[in-house]
Amino acid sequence: MAEDDGHFRVTIVTPSGTQEEYNVRHIRAPGTEGDFGVLPNHLPFLTTLRIGAIYLDIDQGRLVWATSGGFAEVLPDRVTILAETAEKAESIDLERAEAARERALRRLSQREPGVDIDRARIALARALNRIEVASRS
Repeated sequence: MAEDDGHFRVTIVTPSGTQEEYNVRHIRAPGTEGDFGVLPNHLPFLTTLRIGAIYLDIDQGRLVWATSGGFAEVLPDRVTILAETAEKAESIDLERAEAARERALRRLSQREPGVDIDRARIALARALNRIEVASRS
């Protein structure tokens, strides 16, 4: 069961290892079937994540993370995010994200032989998400 104080644990994990653990009141995440929110004592479920922002409401305010997809396991007392990538808004290198956006746009506009259009579209979506999330910090 969730803690009696209206909080539960959220762990964000990437292939490089555990990123962070938080004691939260609410989480909102980008599910592939639409954004979803979780409060303490939520019914269990497992879902896939898409590129988007993860919002964590903690006692000190709101934290925002950029993710490029993955999975979320929701249990009554905790949520585990298994993300392909996850970055805190304040840790995002905006210049690097802008450069990635420009590279992806260039690849999409040139349509050169050998350019993987789907990969370029995904790179553009990731860069735009990182830019949007970074602007919220």
